[in-house]
Amino acid sequence: MEHWSLLLASGLYTPEKNSPTGVPFVCPNTETSKELKPSIETEIPGNHSRSSVNEYVSLQQRIFKLTFVVTAFAGMFTIIFVDYHAAISLFLGAFSGILYLRLLAKSIGSLGKNSTSVSKFQLLVPVVLVLVVTKLPELQLIPALVGFLLYKPSLIIQFLLEPSA
Repeated sequence: MEHWSLLLASGLYTPEKNSPTGVPFVCPNTETSKELKPSIETEIPGNHSRSSVNEYVSLQQRIFKLTFVVTAFAGMFTIIFVDYHAAISLFLGAFSGILYLRLLAKSIGSLGKNSTSVSKFQLLVPVVLVLVVTKLPELQLIPALVGFLLYKPSLIIQFLLEPSA
C-alpha cells in the first residue's frame, strides 16, 4: 500500500475512483506530465563550446608531449640496463600506446557531434601489437606491453600537474 501512496504523492499519477477490485487504479496524470521540462540544457553556447574544444586540444597536446618524454626516459633506461631488443620492443609498444591514445582522443572528441558512443576501433591496436610481437622472434612481449602502457604515467603526471578545478 505504501508504493501507491508514493506514486500518488509524486503528482505524476492520480487515483481513479470506481475500482472493481477495491484497490484504487493509478493512471498517469496527463496534466502534470505535460508540464515537465528537461532539467539539462542540450544547447551549449558558441563561445563556451569553442573554448572547451581549444582546452581539450591543448590537453591532448600536453599529454602527447609528456608521453614522448616518458617514453624517451624509459627507452634510455631499457637500453642501458636491459637489452637492445627489449628497448626496440618497448619503443614499438610505446608507439602503439600513443596510436591507441590518439584514436581514443579522436573518438572522444567526436562524442556528441557525430556519435553517441565511443568507438571500439582503438581496441585493435593492442591486439595487433601482441600479434606482431609474437610473430617476430627478435621482439619481446613484456617490454612491448610495458611500452604500450607508458601513456598511463603521462596521464597521471598530467593530472597531478593540473590545478584542481
